[in-house]
Amino acid sequence: MTHVIVLGNEKGGSGKSTTAMHLIVALMRSGYKVGAVDLDLRQGSLKRYIENRKKFCEIKGKELVFPTEVDVEPSSLDSRAESQAKESENFKAALQSLEGCDFVVIDCPGANTHLSRLAHLHADTIVTPLNDSFVDFDLLARIDPETGKVTGPSLYSEMVWTARKQRAMTGVPGGIDWVVMRNRLSATRARNKKNMGDKLDELSSRIGFRLARGFGDRVIYRELFPIGLTLLDLGGVDSPVRLTTMSHVTARLEIRSLVASLNLPQQEQGGESEAAAA
Repeated sequence: MTHVIVLGNEKGGSGKSTTAMHLIVALMRSGYKVGAVDLDLRQGSLKRYIENRKKFCEIKGKELVFPTEVDVEPSSLDSRAESQAKESENFKAALQSLEGCDFVVIDCPGANTHLSRLAHLHADTIVTPLNDSFVDFDLLARIDPETGKVTGPSLYSEMVWTARKQRAMTGVPGGIDWVVMRNRLSATRARNKKNMGDKLDELSSRIGFRLARGFGDRVIYRELFPIGLTLLDLGGVDSPVRLTTMSHVTARLEIRSLVASLNLPQQEQGGESEAAAA
């Protein structure tokens, strides 16, 4: 069965699209057929990432792996109920068109939209990139400013909880595996890093997510977007661009480590996993 991976939170700038693109390429390089859906209809970062990749191949004459892209049309109906019903129909049709894929990666907007809620409801795995900051931590839970204790879940955590409950009520087998990915970790700010780690450990057992180490705070991720490449496209004999520093090599290991930590199923259509190859 197709395994749906949703990149989601309700905050922009956390690295959802960058993570989505690297997951897509990692899975495809492992032999899997991957579908891609960008639900951020306004910004469309994942869609533009793939467009940049196509332009790079055309200009440089290179051959790279590409996912099967499907668009979900928004509704322009005035009635909220009718609009949501139409978007639900469009979303369902998009997923049905990707049934031949081993994995579908969905990039959600940094907002609580109807399409985003639908994606979370259909997710097998939710990946929530989180910058190493208490500003981003507020996405998951509220903290008492005087005691520093967690007082309760945030709106996004409640949305994931609602998706889990609705999925269980529909009788769909299997639950939703929620992975919070600590992103843009820095070698400095050790005190903040420890405080964040302690709070996330405390919160993970309370609201039911797993922690995974994400990507370091590296300029290379931002430099690759305009040419549509990922770190996994670099460094080989036939690579369109060569790796230049050990930092970039280390960054590739971060990608493989993330894929391994997601505990994704080994699909029959695919080959050896990226984590195993590492």
